Amino acid sequence: MGGIIFLAIMLAIILIIAYKTIKVVKQSEVYIIERLGKFHKIADAGLTIIIPFFDHVRSVVSLKQQTMDIPPQGVITKDNVTITIDTVVFYQITDPAKAVYEIQSLKKGIEYLAITTIRDIVGKMDLDETFSSRDAINQRLRVILDEATDKWGCKIDRVEIKDINPPADIRDAMEKQMNAERNKRALILQAEGERQSAITLAEGKKAAAILEAEADREAKIRRAAGEAEAIAKIAEAKAKEVELVYEAIKNADPDEKLVQLKSLEALEEVAKGEANKVFIPFEATNALSSLGAAAEAIKDNTKKKDKE
Repeated sequence: MGGIIFLAIMLAIILIIAYKTIKVVKQSEVYIIERLGKFHKIADAGLTIIIPFFDHVRSVVSLKQQTMDIPPQGVITKDNVTITIDTVVFYQITDPAKAVYEIQSLKKGIEYLAITTIRDIVGKMDLDETFSSRDAINQRLRVILDEATDKWGCKIDRVEIKDINPPADIRDAMEKQMNAERNKRALILQAEGERQSAITLAEGKKAAAILEAEADREAKIRRAAGEAEAIAKIAEAKAKEVELVYEAIKNADPDEKLVQLKSLEALEEVAKGEANKVFIPFEATNALSSLGAAAEAIKDNTKKKDKE
């Protein structure tokens, strides 16, 4: 019976020693191991053996990226407006030993540093500038916090301002201003649309008038060209007719009396015109006198024949 109790005690001691000796470190975590109260080593992920009663785990440090919400802080702007800013910080531990031994509480240190930095940055800006420069504020916060926490073995990846809340009366005034700006933009856009529409309509009318004038001009040009062509063809036909008549007369070899007779016929046609007076050329008088003599000779011959 006593032997069984002894074995049980020895087994319990062995289990306790094994529990104290063998440590399993999870992925993305490290153990800070101290020996006799002094930093000994950093145990990475996997199986780690330590000496019981001499070594112990001081802290378990996560190497994952972590987030920390900064409580909403009241900040006074440059133009004396109190606003509430809600911020979140993304950080990651790069040196676990510094994160444990260089500062009492890393999270508290980051929080206090972020609060004082936000008040310093926003205190130098007007209210409108804080709304329009949110990205610039985030960037400046990240740079300042990253430089300050580097000695704590921490890297600040990002800083984001989640919300900026001005007082109720300021919000009402801002909403009214925004409504006025929206109405102004709407009126400007409407006026611009009407202006563009009028310009487009005027340009359309101008183009239509130009096209109409071009069409009328083209029609007149073509009409004039047609008339000119018709006149030219008529003149050509008349010239051809005169040429044919001239050739016919030339081929007929007319005597002087026939030419004079044709001249009289031409004068007769001229006399039928609307003019009150007919001017006979001097050359035509010779033809008339000759014709008169010929007429008298014909009459004498006729009388002689009647007597016979």
